Amino acid sequence: MILNFLKRFNGLYRSAGLAVLLIAGGLLCSFHPQSIDEKNTNTKIKAIFLYNFTKYIEWPSDYKSGMFKIGILGSTDMIQELEQMASKKKVGAQQIVISKFASVDAITKCHMIYIPREKSGTLAEVVKKVGGNSTLIITDKEGSARKGAAINFVVESNKQRFELNVSNALKHNLKVSSNLSGLAIVVQ
Repeated sequence: MILNFLKRFNGLYRSAGLAVLLIAGGLLCSFHPQSIDEKNTNTKIKAIFLYNFTKYIEWPSDYKSGMFKIGILGSTDMIQELEQMASKKKVGAQQIVISKFASVDAITKCHMIYIPREKSGTLAEVVKKVGGNSTLIITDKEGSARKGAAINFVVESNKQRFELNVSNALKHNLKVSSNLSGLAIVVQ
């Protein structure tokens, strides 16, 4: 009799424990799963955009040999996405290398530099730092394409898009394909 009681109690205890785990798991899953997935998806989309920009921008001949360097200012999830992409893709015959810069002062010569939203306040310093180099400056904050970036990510009608300021690209001796202009929100 005691044995039967213990078996039933153990069964109830396990069922209750399972119920608690299921409820706790359900609560944990209900917090931020979409925002995490959306953030990861958006980061992947931006990484794909960055790579595809290389097909529509022409760098001067002295930038067409050696490694194709993509710089990232600060820390962002984009680094991991770009590193994965760099392990599989090339720009023409050039291997892609991702360089992380902790500060504007640390920036060295690169083909592209991505400035995440958190570092957008440094845009003017970055423009000054890259100076006459043929560096495509890409940002992620509204209005940045009017303040020195050649390309700025925006969300329009729930879709990832980008602004393009051709004159800012030309200032860095970069030629922009008209095909890219056709895909962009062109700003002055």
